[in-house]
Amino acid sequence: MSEEATFFLPVRDYCRREIITCNINDTVMVAAEIMRGKGISSLIACDDDNQPIGIMTDRDLRNKVIAGGMDPLVVKVNAVMTTPVISVREDDTLFEVLYRMSRNRIHRMGVVDTDNVLVGLINESDIIRLQNRSPQRLLQSVDEAQSIADLKKIHQESDQLVIFLSQNGVRTKDLVQLIALLNDQITSHLIGLLKQGRFKEMGKKSAFLVLGSEGRQEQTLKTDQDNAMIIADDASAEEIADIEAFSYILIDALIEIGVPECPGGIMARNEFWRRSLADWKSAIDNWVGTPSGDNILNFSMFSDMRILCGDTSLESQLKEYVIQVAGENSLFLAKMAQNVCHFSPPLGFFGQIKTEPSGVHLGALDLKKAGIFALTEGVKILALSIGILGGSTHERLAALQEKEILSQEHVNDIEASYNLLTFLRLRGQIDSAAAGHEITNYISPGSLDRVEKGRLKLALEVVKTFQGTIRHHFQLNMLKS
Repeated sequence: MSEEATFFLPVRDYCRREIITCNINDTVMVAAEIMRGKGISSLIACDDDNQPIGIMTDRDLRNKVIAGGMDPLVVKVNAVMTTPVISVREDDTLFEVLYRMSRNRIHRMGVVDTDNVLVGLINESDIIRLQNRSPQRLLQSVDEAQSIADLKKIHQESDQLVIFLSQNGVRTKDLVQLIALLNDQITSHLIGLLKQGRFKEMGKKSAFLVLGSEGRQEQTLKTDQDNAMIIADDASAEEIADIEAFSYILIDALIEIGVPECPGGIMARNEFWRRSLADWKSAIDNWVGTPSGDNILNFSMFSDMRILCGDTSLESQLKEYVIQVAGENSLFLAKMAQNVCHFSPPLGFFGQIKTEPSGVHLGALDLKKAGIFALTEGVKILALSIGILGGSTHERLAALQEKEILSQEHVNDIEASYNLLTFLRLRGQIDSAAAGHEITNYISPGSLDRVEKGRLKLALEVVKTFQGTIRHHFQLNMLKS
């Protein structure tokens, strides 16, 4: 196995099993002496029942005790520790560790077994020592980037890393997660660079949202921009002007980095996708009141919203409003479901796969239109019908199973179908990128072996069955076209 692929091995092979602890009521001086004696940089803080409650690190000693002027002979560990202990499972991959460390801005994590019992610790440095070229090195490069040019280079390197990891057998699920994390980090760091200049106050009266597949964190290599901006209702005219200027500069910078603009214009630099909270609520009311194709698309995009920076309360308020409106308008959800069912899987008589009959994609199949769209949108609408907004397709499926909207067997079938279609889509894109060809959502079924072609047919049949479930759930036979 390549060194890069090592990052997708299980945590159990690399975590430290010896756990050094202290009591939460110990003084910081006692804890520091334990750390010095053991030559370690962190301690797990336990309660009187020896249950892990938090973690105290040398950074806590520097930043909270020394810099804070606290007396280490008096202050207790529970006053400076970080709680709770963020953990991963033994079966999780090293990349999952790096992903969560990066998301939470931490450098060490607990490792728990199947009974959720703490069995070890893993540090960022433990993983970095494995190699020099890795996802973590790329993430560190993002943090160290000083310019848009630096981020552009990293964006190009990220595609090459995904290609390399795929060729070395890394799972599609991990690759998609890596793509999402890198895209998030690059955009977040870009925003940070822009805030170092004239936009220091950006985010206090606004929220930058990512939508669609980026909102679900389900991007592949063919990923353009889908984003929006919420502006606080009490923002001044000057603040609104700054937010508008920031939106233009941000989107143009993303394009310069290598993130293509949205062909449909779903970007915060466009006034339609940059509104006050009150105006967004009015727009949602209008979309639901007039369920045309464009309005259904717009509402659907917003149903995948995820804040990347800014005032989280703006996102929360808008999410709550979307859930409220969806819950009060079952007819609109039925119209959304009807739109999903218009994308019939390309299966002909005797189950043969129908491909493009002419044009530049002659003999090819668009996997997004063939099944991915119906699965992601159908799952999203079912989730909305029970008041769930946001999350990935897998997370929504888990919620639908828990609420008994879908059976475990049905969820398993949908997940298997979605995973296969995503795998084939990403593999096709990686092959095209490696060959220097245009990246699309098309594959040639003729290039698949007999087993893969059989699995593809089964996946498309699952899509067809799921559309039947959607029709039944929303009683589409009672709905006028």
